[in-house]
Amino acid sequence: MTEYKKGLLAALACYILWGVLPLYWKLLEGTGAYEILAHRIIWSFVFMTLLLAALGMGSLFRNTVKDLCRHSLKGALMVSASLLITANWCIFIWAVTHDHIVDSSFGYYINPLVSVLLGVFLFHEKLSKLKWASIVIAFLGITGMSIELGRLPLISVGLALTFALYGAAKKKLHINPFISITLETLLVLPWALGYALWLYDAGEGHFLAGSPATDWLLMGAGIVTAAPLVLFSTGANHLPLNVLGFCQYLSPSLSLLLGIFLYHEPFSTVQLAGFATIWTALLVFSLSDFREQRRKGS
Repeated sequence: MTEYKKGLLAALACYILWGVLPLYWKLLEGTGAYEILAHRIIWSFVFMTLLLAALGMGSLFRNTVKDLCRHSLKGALMVSASLLITANWCIFIWAVTHDHIVDSSFGYYINPLVSVLLGVFLFHEKLSKLKWASIVIAFLGITGMSIELGRLPLISVGLALTFALYGAAKKKLHINPFISITLETLLVLPWALGYALWLYDAGEGHFLAGSPATDWLLMGAGIVTAAPLVLFSTGANHLPLNVLGFCQYLSPSLSLLLGIFLYHEPFSTVQLAGFATIWTALLVFSLSDFREQRRKGS
């Protein structure tokens, strides 16, 4: 199998897993979003620690920690990345367990365009006229949707902003992805452990409370969230960015279908118009990017 095919399979597996992840969170619907998040952090750290040990990356992990401690800016970026991805997962889990899967899918559709804007303002990247047009179309779509709904789609905007800022922080860090994921969970592990223990002591927790199925699901939360990140890292290493970027639309598309057809969430004409605007913006952006890649290749 070629490196390209390995990368493509890894990327597709990653985005399919992310797309169907609402199915997993729905199994834990009776559990609070914060408790699910705490166990997601705890068991992701356990999973990633075992993975690093299996890959013999212990020395690289220690050297990375020393480097972050020596450079305060990099250390601050690492903390920021940890808090941003934690906030992103918190919003996503809350949205799914409170019947807002459609809103979460909208957030991940607009996320690439938010990332592009951050690239312009933070990394001084240049955009073509067509790409600027796609940004304007998306902005008009969100504005129109907010006016019609009478509110800003906070879940969608929150997911897009936190994940885009997380990506920007990771771009600045240049850390091995496996090490980074482990550190992201390690930095918020004290809160997760403290909260889980507090719930258990108060008799309000669902872990070790009599349901083995719930126990296994909470423990599995670490693997089902960390594994796609590992697959994503593999895909990113072996695929051109334009292919990887195109694959990412698979995830919110699957979530949108689940929200509408499996969980029967409301999908109004206002939401349909908002999605249609974003799809148009993404199409314009993708066409512009494809043309740029063609020119570079020729």
